[in-house]
Order: sequence, then structure tokens, then C-alpha cells
Amino acid sequence: MKKIQSLIEKIGLKRYLKSLQFRIFIILCVVGIVPILLMKMSILKNYQDQSLIQRGKMLQNQCENFADRMGDSLQGEELQLDGFETEMEQLATLYNGRMVVVNDEFKVIEDTFNLDEGKTLVSREVVQCFKNQTSLTHDGEYKFIELALPIKESVNKQVIGALVISSETADIVENREELSRKVFVLQSVLILVVLVTAFYLSRYLVKPFARVTKSLEKVSGGFLDGDLMILDYTETREMSEAYNQMLARMKTLDDSRQEFVSNVSHELKTPITSMKVLADSLLMQEDVPAELYREFMGDIAEEIERENKIINDLLSLVKMDKKAADVNIQSTNINELIELIMKRLRPIAQKRNIDLTLDSYKPVIAEVDETKLTLALSNLMENAVKYNKEGGWVRISINTDHKYFYVKVEDNGIGIPKEDQEHIFERFYRVDKSHSREIGGTGLGLAIARSGILMHHGIIKVYSEEGEGTTFTVRVPLVYQE
Repeated sequence: MKKIQSLIEKIGLKRYLKSLQFRIFIILCVVGIVPILLMKMSILKNYQDQSLIQRGKMLQNQCENFADRMGDSLQGEELQLDGFETEMEQLATLYNGRMVVVNDEFKVIEDTFNLDEGKTLVSREVVQCFKNQTSLTHDGEYKFIELALPIKESVNKQVIGALVISSETADIVENREELSRKVFVLQSVLILVVLVTAFYLSRYLVKPFARVTKSLEKVSGGFLDGDLMILDYTETREMSEAYNQMLARMKTLDDSRQEFVSNVSHELKTPITSMKVLADSLLMQEDVPAELYREFMGDIAEEIERENKIINDLLSLVKMDKKAADVNIQSTNINELIELIMKRLRPIAQKRNIDLTLDSYKPVIAEVDETKLTLALSNLMENAVKYNKEGGWVRISINTDHKYFYVKVEDNGIGIPKEDQEHIFERFYRVDKSHSREIGGTGLGLAIARSGILMHHGIIKVYSEEGEGTTFTVRVPLVYQE
């Protein structure tokens, strides 16, 4: 049994039996073969019925004529057969059957088989004859048809007897069997044609899906070039469109990943390079003065701190990129959360004489991940302070409605050029690189903020005029939706 299963798997039969092609093949076979099988039954039944009807009509025509002549020859009121015996024998022989004549007393007065003469014959068919009714029946078991018709006298048309003739149908049965054999041959040929047609048609019908599969296999192998456009069916067209959208997204993500890796490498390499230069300078000098030594070590410490800042921001970004299962949702007072952030930022703002204020219009309680939302809002508010001008102002406002809460971070700082606004949420993107390095920026703050807001199914937007200031607006649902 195991060997058979192994063989089936090797030839790919198991895979084929589970395929769409096989299911289409089965449907086509059913649609094609069932009518062929029904056709055989219909042909044979139609032949048998028509043959019996034709035999019955011929028999009835001749026997009715014979019965009329018997009625015309009536002498008195008694049924007489003088002169008709020979004709009865001929008719019986012609139809390979038997003829019986019954008088009005249900006595058999003539039997071509000489079996029942003088006997009483009371059957349903004979009784119907004396009610002036003709009957034609077929006995499939014994393979004969039986015709019973009344014999009427010519003047008053009174029924005076019954003529019963039985005719064998063996020839019809034999012809039917011969026809059955011929139909079987035709049936076999048609079924073979259906099977071959169904196989190739099913194969043709799934070809567009095979091309989709092949393209997906290329993608899984790392090939992201080349769009897919298969217009054979509505389904394949929709699959092609979805595939191209997915491919474009993957290309974007791949480019973003490569850019991210490059940026991370650059950002991490720069402090390390600076530290190496400073360390080499110290090592190359003998009897380094204490002042110079302290200066160099201070620079190294700054570079280490910058390196640490980059690593921490990267770790924060990774946390933001985790799935919703890692989100710790709890009911949180958003007003208090923002006040705590502002408390940490006030010393920085005071050093630069920046006025930091909060406008809280309504108390806000929302279902959020407090840690991640704090990190997101902290980056927005910290940027507003750090990238502001001396003596500027930063205004934080919070409001809510029945569905969302809103946080607005406004400043009158340096602003963001229009060409840069669509890129500011990208990782490691800096509007003013020199200024960013001066204040210790890593280019990850806004990316972290955006990821934190999106994690809560929120929206973040920026409005800015260069030299006039910047406004970030945040909208987050009050109830977290998984």
C-alpha cells in the first residue's frame, strides 16, 4: 500500500486530483457523458415503442378488416367461421402468433393452436370487446403483443364475438439488442471523444491561472521585475491587478528596506568613524596633554551618546513595527499623559526660552497603549521644541468628540519646505542635516511618531510654512479596534 502511495506521489497524481484542472475535467465529463448515457436509453426505448406501435397498427388494420368480413358473413345471429379458417391460419403464421375467436357466450369457437376450442375464455380484454372496446397490450416478459377487438354484425352493429390475436415480438427484441450493440460502440467513441476533449479543454482553461502561479513563484524566488497582465477571464484580470499592486508594494518595501539598511549603516558608521579618528589621534601622540586628552575623550563620549541615541530610536521603531498582538491596550487619561510629556520637555524649552503651553478643552479617556502613544507624541512635541527658534512658542491642544480624540502640536519655528513635507515621515529623512546633527537628531523621530499613531488606527497630518512654523494634527479613535 505504501509503495502504491509513493508511486502516486511520484507521478504527481495526488497533486493532480486536488487541482482545479481535475475538477473542471470532472465537470466537463459529467456534462458530456451523462447525455450520452441517457441518449442510449432514449434511442432504445424510442425504437421499441415505435416498433411495437407500428406492429400494433399493422395487426389492428388487418384484423379489423378480417373481423368486419366475419360480421358481414353472419348467418342469422350466430357467428359462423366457414371459409375463414384458412385465412386465420395465414394471419397467425404471418405474425408468428395465435388467433382465437370467442362467441357471445365466451366460448372459444376457433383456436389456430387447437388448444382452447370449446373452452370458456373470460379475460379482461375479451370483456372489453363485448363493451365495444378494442385493446392492445404488450407483455415484455413473454415477448408478445395481444390485440383484442370486437366482431360486430353488419346491420345493427351489435357485438357478437371477440377476435384475439397474439403476435411474437422476438424479432423486435433481437433488433433492439443489435441496435443496443451499435449504440454502445457509438457511445464508447463519443465518451472517448468527451474524455479527450475534457482533458485538453480543462488544461486550456486553467492555463491563465498557471501563468499567475508561475509569476508568483518568480516573486517567491526574489524576482520582482515585470508586471503581470492576464486578461483571459475577469478573475485572472482581477488577480493580475492585485498581483501588480502587491508587486509594486513589495518593490517599494524592498527599496525602502535597502535604503533603510544603507541609512542605518551610514548612521552607525559615522560615529564609529569619528571615534576611531579621535582614538588614533590620541594613540599617535606621545605625552598627550591632559586638556587635549579630556577634549578628545569628551568628543568620543558625545559620539558614543549619539550612537546610543540612534540604537535606542531604532529599537523604538522596531517595537512600533510589531503586530497588534504586542500592543498593551488599557484605558488611559490622555490629558495626564500629555502633561507628563510636557513636564519632561520644560527644562529643554526653558534653556531656549521657548514658551510651552497646553490647551485642554475636554477630559479625554481612551483605550491606547500608553507606552507607545507616549513615545509617538513625545517625538512630535520634542521636535517642536528642538527645531524652534530662540524665544519661540509651542502650543499643545487636546480635544475630543464622541468617536475620536485630537492632539494638535503647533510651533512658530523654522517650518518645513513644501518639497520636504511628503518625505518627513520616512526613516532617516532630515530636512536640515547640519541642524539635525547639531541638536542630536537621528531622522527617526517622525517615523516613530507616525508608526505609533498608525498602530492605534489613527491619522497624522502636517501643515507647515517655511519660516513661519509647523502644525501636526493627530486623530486617534477613543476605542481601540483590532
